This record gives sequence, C-alpha cells and structure tokens, in this order.
Amino acid sequence: MMTGNVAAIILAAGLSERMGEFKPLLPLGGVTIMERVVTLFQSAGIENIRVVIGHRGAELEPLLEQLGACAVANPRYREGMFSSVVAGVATIDAEVDYFLVLPVDVPLVRVATLRRLLELCRQEHADIIYPRFMGERGHPPLIAGSHAREIAAWQGEGGLKAALGQWESAALDVDVADENILLDMDTPGDYKLLREKVERMEIPTPEECRALMENVLCVSEQIVRHGRTVAQVATSLGLELNRAGCCLDIPLLEAAALLHDLAKGEPDHARAGARILRDLGFGAIAEPVATHIDITLNEEKTIGVGELLYLADKLVQGERMLPLEERFRNKMERCAGDPAVQSIINGRLQSALEIRKRVGTRLGRTVEEVLTHER
Repeated sequence: MMTGNVAAIILAAGLSERMGEFKPLLPLGGVTIMERVVTLFQSAGIENIRVVIGHRGAELEPLLEQLGACAVANPRYREGMFSSVVAGVATIDAEVDYFLVLPVDVPLVRVATLRRLLELCRQEHADIIYPRFMGERGHPPLIAGSHAREIAAWQGEGGLKAALGQWESAALDVDVADENILLDMDTPGDYKLLREKVERMEIPTPEECRALMENVLCVSEQIVRHGRTVAQVATSLGLELNRAGCCLDIPLLEAAALLHDLAKGEPDHARAGARILRDLGFGAIAEPVATHIDITLNEEKTIGVGELLYLADKLVQGERMLPLEERFRNKMERCAGDPAVQSIINGRLQSALEIRKRVGTRLGRTVEEVLTHER
C-alpha cells in the first residue's frame, strides 16, 4: 500500500495533569506509549509522522529521532489541545493528500483500523473519514490535506471537532471492529484499564464481535444468531470444565464461537474466516475458527478451546440444540447417494463423539445434563 502522500500528527504536548505522570513515556505492553503510537502508524505504512511536543518536550526529542518521527514544537501548549492541532496542521504542505490526527493518550487503536481508513481514502472522495464503533465516532479522523490551512486558522469554539464540522456534508463514517478508537487515557484508572487490555488485544470483546459481524461484514442475522447460540453452549461447557479444574480462556472461547462462521458462504469458510481474523489483528482466535469444521484431536485427551468450539458447533443447528446423533443422521440422510461425503461426515461425527466423551469424563456427567441444567 502506497502511503507516501498521507501524514500522521500525534498530539503529545499536554501537561498530563489528571494522570499525574508524563503520559507519552509511560510503559504500555512492553514499550512506551509514544513508541506504541508511532509504530502503530509505521505498521500501517505511514512514515511521514509529526509529533507535537510541548510539556517536557526535550525528554521526547531523542526518542522521536530514534523512531524516525519529526518533532513539532508547540510553545502555546498550555492553551489546550487545539493549540497542538494548529501547530501540527501548520506543517502540512500541498504534497500531503490526507493526514490523521491522534492524541498520544489514545494508544490502542488497531492497525486494521488505520488500514481501513487508508483503503477508503483511495476509493472515496470524502473530505474527512471517521472511524466509527457501534455508531460512535472515534480517533483518528483522516482529513484531506487541502483543509489544513483552514483548520489552522479556525477561531471558533469546540476545537478540532467543531472545525471539522465545516465539512460535515463531505464526511464519511466507516464502521470498524475496534472499541479502542473510543478509549483515551486521562486518569490512573484509565491507564490501569489499558494496561489490562493491551495484553488481550488479539481477543475481540463481545462488542467488537458484534460490530464486526453486524456492521463491518454485514453477515446475515441467521449467522449472527447461530454464533450466539454456539457461544452460549461453548461457554456453559467451558465454565463447568473450569470448575472441574481446566484452565480454558472463556473470553477467547466466546469470541471464537461468536465469530466462527464470519466467512460463511465462502469456499472453505473456516480457514477463510481465520485469515480475516488474522488480518484484523485477532490472531488468538484464528486457529479455533479454522478448525471448527474439521479438527485433528490430540492424543493426550485434553480439552482446549478448539475442541470445545468444534463440539458446540456440532450440537447446534441454526439456533436449536440437537443431540449429535440426530444432527449427523440428518446430514447422512441428505447425502445418501454420495459415499465419499458420508465418509467425511462420519469422521466429523466420530471426532465430536470423542470430544463429548472427554468432556463428560472430566465433568462426571454428560454434556446433555450440563446443557439441560443451563437451560
């Protein structure tokens, strides 16, 4: 992807008063927040990165030089964030077609979100493209370079949001499966939340799963409902197994179940879905999604997320739970004239029966008893 005509402006001149510590140099996921934000843009193919500095700016300059980002001084940083916006956009010249503006304290935006914005700016002729999560706009907006001078000259109230409102009729919203576009870091409590979240970035939250299925990929409601039922079955069994001494990652299991059919309708939709998830940065759930149709069982008879998702999917037809034997008998009858296909179906049944047996052995009761009790 060619991004030489796109610039990024990172706002990092503030006083960090509510945080009590200097936000750009706080650690987050093994690097400083500044490093994370700069490398975010670089990972999306953007090398033209300008960082607006002010408070304790001298401490940032060596790091920015090391990272290959350009420092832009804002001597008026005490006047508020918009003064840093003005300092940054004042450096945008005619060669820049679009630029992004991101406060340094919104550090967990996904690379896939930036790539989506860049993709659209080459397809659409919008003055501003906003990422949107579940109906709410977030950071960073992608802005036509031709508006830089007008933004820098803005004298009204309301900061960048109000300035961009001048071109609302030419703005475009793009739905993303990224709740991080809405998460800033003003207080120690916010920082604690983001420290926890950064460790789980490859697992989408239930809200991100919903946004991906319903707003980004726009899959059918039937597929969404099936995923929800499979997730209910899988998490019910997973929680029981954890009570019995297993260590299943329930949020990972739930996300994989909600999204397992996201590529339904495509050839080899399980692996196609896994590829989509890896591209979006959700690699942790890609493997169980890839194996939810066909799975190779481990010989140790352990029960992992992949095995549990496989079983749950085989127990659900549409939104209805069915015994394995009935579900597969129906499949075999539909393929009565094709012995090769019947052989494949029977192999899948045997795998499901083995996983069901392992779960029952671990729990000391049948899968059906667990699920009947849950209902």
